[in-house]
Amino acid sequence: MKSLNQLVDPVYQQPASFSRYERFWLKYMNDKRDFSFLKLLTLIHLTVIPIGILLFTPLFKGYIWWIVFGVWFFLAQIRLRGPFGLMLHNITHRRLFKKKYNWLNKYVTWFVCPFFGHTPETYFAHHVGMHHEENNMPDDASSTLPYQRDSLKDFLKYYLNFLFLGFRDTFLYLFTRKKKKYYVNLTFGEMSFYAACILLCFINLKAALWVLIIPFLVSRLIMMLGNWTQHAFVDPVDPENMYKSCFNCINTNYNTKCWNDGYHLIHHLKPGVHYTEMPVLFMKEADKIASQQSLVFDGIHYLHLFYYLMAKRYDKMAAHLVNINNCFSSEEEAIQILRQRTERFHNLKVA
Repeated sequence: MKSLNQLVDPVYQQPASFSRYERFWLKYMNDKRDFSFLKLLTLIHLTVIPIGILLFTPLFKGYIWWIVFGVWFFLAQIRLRGPFGLMLHNITHRRLFKKKYNWLNKYVTWFVCPFFGHTPETYFAHHVGMHHEENNMPDDASSTLPYQRDSLKDFLKYYLNFLFLGFRDTFLYLFTRKKKKYYVNLTFGEMSFYAACILLCFINLKAALWVLIIPFLVSRLIMMLGNWTQHAFVDPVDPENMYKSCFNCINTNYNTKCWNDGYHLIHHLKPGVHYTEMPVLFMKEADKIASQQSLVFDGIHYLHLFYYLMAKRYDKMAAHLVNINNCFSSEEEAIQILRQRTERFHNLKVA
């Protein structure tokens, strides 16, 4: 296990001055701390979007098409997928552009998102309308509780269940709770994406398959892998205690690349907080985190943890666990707690 060391995850630093590019966008933005998102969107509009559109045209044929597609795939699905997905997460909670320029927010949702496999409006409806309301409890359509969280077989069941039934379950959740704005937007966004894919298949089947449909399947796989890992450890005695059902990953390059997404407990405690504030809030919460035996991993992130879970390498997880205020008496106790918190819930009647 590790000691709590100085955090190296990103916090906001006010620049000495703003560039002409930044001054232009300041009047449209809600928060000057979000220029990193604007720069990412600029890069996407210079690379991912124009190349993706050109792949639908007759400009490239034969092996040249596959070479161009390879460049596009590397940029969109490997290099920029993570940052974009977690930018979407952030701007779902905190609108990027001011209300009077809301068409810019809608533009990102409806035009940019499909290039990364995200159907319009679905993420907002699912994540804000349901997930943060239920916090992984049984009524959450993406709850991990019915599954053994260190089982690859159960993860595949979880992914396939969400892939085929996730829309239905999310819709029914929102409909039964009379969240009309959410379920209408969810349905319109999801159905519009499917209709666009069908139409584009008649224009260019190969491009529709590789630029939109396969990234959609990959996107849902990655989102479910993330949610599975973020909610892999749930205290069987006190499952509604967020300190014992969420955890934090600190001091990892992932936090620099993906806007402090490792601070998942902090995010569930305060969903609207800006990502640059999370390291400070974590330090303020450190004593309570220790008193609750809340899990904190140093130097690893969700992909590491997913692999360790599937391989049942609890020793590896415990080696990266931060022992704040000696809240774990030994590594053996920590491993026992990790194992207990990945067990399937057979009785889901949580109080």
